[in-house]
Amino acid sequence: MMDKCEICPRKCKAERNNGKAGFCKASDKIRIASINVHTGEEPPISGIKGSGTIFFSNCVLSCVFCQNYPISQLGNGKEISLSGLVDIILSLQKRGSHNINFVTPTHFSAHIAKAAYEAKTKGLKIPIVYNCGGYENYQTLRLLEGIVDIYLPDIKYSDNETAFKYCGVKNYVEVSKLALQEMYRQVGDLVIDDDGIAKKGLLIRHLVLPQNLQNTKKALEFIAKELSDRTFISLMSQYYPAYKAYNFKELSNPLTKEEYDLAVNELKKLNLENGWIQDLHRELPVAKT
Repeated sequence: MMDKCEICPRKCKAERNNGKAGFCKASDKIRIASINVHTGEEPPISGIKGSGTIFFSNCVLSCVFCQNYPISQLGNGKEISLSGLVDIILSLQKRGSHNINFVTPTHFSAHIAKAAYEAKTKGLKIPIVYNCGGYENYQTLRLLEGIVDIYLPDIKYSDNETAFKYCGVKNYVEVSKLALQEMYRQVGDLVIDDDGIAKKGLLIRHLVLPQNLQNTKKALEFIAKELSDRTFISLMSQYYPAYKAYNFKELSNPLTKEEYDLAVNELKKLNLENGWIQDLHRELPVAKT
């Protein structure tokens, strides 16, 4: 799929296996920005011991408000080999991580599949988390079936006009819907053990954007009506203007408490009871888990 790249839905046809960079600015070389045992994810992902995060450089999206733009858009990070990635995975398990959390993995999904397979032959036992932006080629996702245990996607946009305005993608809605349905088919609802740690399933994130309540409403309606009203949702309030957000009047201010409360009300109207909401300062678990 990387000969003329079709890994992500952009299908830019870059000859990445020959060292050419795609739209994502990645070639055949793995590039990572950070490795950490992270305690700031959702409770069943971070748990007590933390999530073993591997943050990849670059991104298949180009969101104007990206808070990680030095990594996603500027490509900060360093190249590593496939064997180096396997060693990192195993070292994070050795450090006690509850899972291996691949962050912004889409453009390196082929490398991840190889590394995960090799790591499992060398003793990897903990779940693999695919922590992505929701803009996924469902055919690529099908090749990850049996490799990924937990899908942790965003649902960023619920209409293509908004998606094109903020990230230059004309087909985000139909692509992300297919992707989320495929993820749900593979792993189902989130399974949490007696210690509160996720073992398998789907957990969807949605960042509430200022002056974009309709975007949130339609995203939540899709989850409730076309996936499952048992879906675990992380409704995030931590928006602040970053990167190119100041070029858009409606994105130039932080999210207000009133805007976030309206988003929470939409969640309640749809009886989406599993997951987490936040205030503007700290995370508050509010649902049955």
